[in-house]
Amino acid sequence: MRITICGATLQAVTMVAVFARYGHKIIWHHDSKAANPLLEITDPTLQAHLSHLHDKDAIQLSSSGQNLSESAECYLFCYGPMEIEQSVICAEQIAKISSEDRLMINGSTFGLHGTEKLQVILPHDHWAYLPDTIQEGNAIGSFVNAKQAIVGCESEQAKRLMKELLRPMFPLDHQMVFMPISDAAFAKLSISGMLATRISYTNDLANVAEKLGVDILNVKQGMAADSRIGSTYLSPGVGFGGENFSQDILMLSNEVSKVGGKSRLLEQVWEINDDQKEVLFRKLWDYYQSNLRGKIVAIWGAAFKENTASIHNAPIHKMIEALLAQNVHIQLYDPQANDEIAEIYSDRVEICQDEYQALKDANALCVLTAWQQFYNPDYALMLSLMNHPLILDGRNIYDPSFMRLQGFIYEGIGRI
Repeated sequence: MRITICGATLQAVTMVAVFARYGHKIIWHHDSKAANPLLEITDPTLQAHLSHLHDKDAIQLSSSGQNLSESAECYLFCYGPMEIEQSVICAEQIAKISSEDRLMINGSTFGLHGTEKLQVILPHDHWAYLPDTIQEGNAIGSFVNAKQAIVGCESEQAKRLMKELLRPMFPLDHQMVFMPISDAAFAKLSISGMLATRISYTNDLANVAEKLGVDILNVKQGMAADSRIGSTYLSPGVGFGGENFSQDILMLSNEVSKVGGKSRLLEQVWEINDDQKEVLFRKLWDYYQSNLRGKIVAIWGAAFKENTASIHNAPIHKMIEALLAQNVHIQLYDPQANDEIAEIYSDRVEICQDEYQALKDANALCVLTAWQQFYNPDYALMLSLMNHPLILDGRNIYDPSFMRLQGFIYEGIGRI
């Protein structure tokens, strides 16, 4: 099938890689002004995969400055939540191509009625909605290894075409869950809302557990043992971030308010998460009895999660701003997000080349991202570099008892 994929989101890049892998002829109509947009992809695995496909001529690149002149059998819109205007321009260009009866897929999260805005421009084509469920750090796997795919469509022809398109990843009928487009859009937002609720609930429990002298890890294991709950999204930490996840929560709340409703639960979930992003600063503030001026704080990790360079809505922003307000000198290292931090804070934060450089003369170490290389560091070297052996573990990657035996003063999230 000839497929044109429009947009430069992670979903767009992932769909280019996945559909090209299965033999489709792909035109990627990206929005990048760079000579080679493949170099702008922050996921190294995805970048290598796409570069290989491009070298084999399985992918044709088309910039946003070029018109969509070549006809395709399928068009996939993959824009960010704030890029509705770009998607409309793209749809208007497609409308000029003398062809119809094509499959149009909206993968963008524009709210419940986002697909309708595009459908008005291209009313004679077959429309479907494919929710963006791509996870940063596991882009291809999060799509092709999903147990089921939610698909919104309202015509039998669209349903048949979507079945064929997704058949390599979802070969069994029950793996594709079809429903009206608006229902699928609301389901997508509701999934993000549920996951965010689990995270904030666990973080709230962790803060209570600390006061009660209860270890949240044991509580988590007990909850996970109940088959009605399971273990996913029950890890306490310093709050969730990321562009899509955060935007979904805000959009879901906005959709509720449009009809005169109010979700107190969503408001509390957001407030708890916002508050949790400052939990390590509060621990540091209490430990040094409100006297942080002139202290040196090492930070390991800035990305909102491991295996990505994204710092969008990440806890690192609140942490940096709070520390700078107290005239703290920050020494930071992240395996992938150093450049992103430097763009925003280069004159206020010392960017280090490895995790040990960040520890030099530090009065405390704050762990914000659970990168694998942080799990088993050289403890003796850490002690020799740090001015004071205080570790505030925002991702609970260390064992409290073991760390204390090594000579560290250790605090996690809900750990005792």
